[in-house]
Amino acid sequence: MNETIVIKCGGSTLEQLSQPFFESVVELKNAGKQVVLVHGGGPEIKNLLTTLQIESSFVNGLRQTSTDVLDAVLMTLAGKVNKQLVSKLQRIGFNAFGCTGIDGAILKVTAKDKEKLGFVGEIADVNGTFLKDLLKLDMIPVLAPLGLDDDGQIYNINADSVAGAVANELKAKQLLFVTDVDGIMKEGQLIAALNESEVQNLIEDGTIYGGMIPKVEAALLSLTGTLNEVVIVNGKGANVMKNGDMIGTKITKVTEVV
Repeated sequence: MNETIVIKCGGSTLEQLSQPFFESVVELKNAGKQVVLVHGGGPEIKNLLTTLQIESSFVNGLRQTSTDVLDAVLMTLAGKVNKQLVSKLQRIGFNAFGCTGIDGAILKVTAKDKEKLGFVGEIADVNGTFLKDLLKLDMIPVLAPLGLDDDGQIYNINADSVAGAVANELKAKQLLFVTDVDGIMKEGQLIAALNESEVQNLIEDGTIYGGMIPKVEAALLSLTGTLNEVVIVNGKGANVMKNGDMIGTKITKVTEVV
């Protein structure tokens, strides 16, 4: 199978993805890459919960998911957000296949902390065979972060975790975290490449701060198994790709000297 690229689009960026971003996906496909897209949908979920007057709060960055919240998450992620993204990809000529981790039992989960978080799942297994079959049909799987436990109960899952698990299962060459910033900046300049220890140093000295911290922490957590490279890119930007490479900050594993 050709090289696989997993792209994770945060919910806050989905409505603002630029034409150059979609053109970069075209370029990846034209270069023979297999593409899997994982998406979130936090802002849309929040809007629906507000409309339905359902209360929800966060614990350590994860949305507490009661039965009522889970219904809203299902409607938003499996319905509106997923199909809008599939539609955009179809319009530029791709055969995109919208699904959730529930479909084909793509994502098997266990409860992360039922007492504190409710129906928030932790990934136990990824059905890579199902995803590979879709890729063989030249489709782009567009995956919403929902999964099932062994009893068939549906769970909400952190999209960053899903993207990392899928990238490792498919032995992806690269994982892209699409955000609304150019990458990691220092003194107004984009830092093109960092390793794990350098990222930690930049957090400690305050160069990486605020909303960028959870982004890079998610990137570091994804650097397991066969995945050696995560790139933070700006999905809103006018310049997303150059010479076949995504423009942003590339984070790699620390190379061990033997």
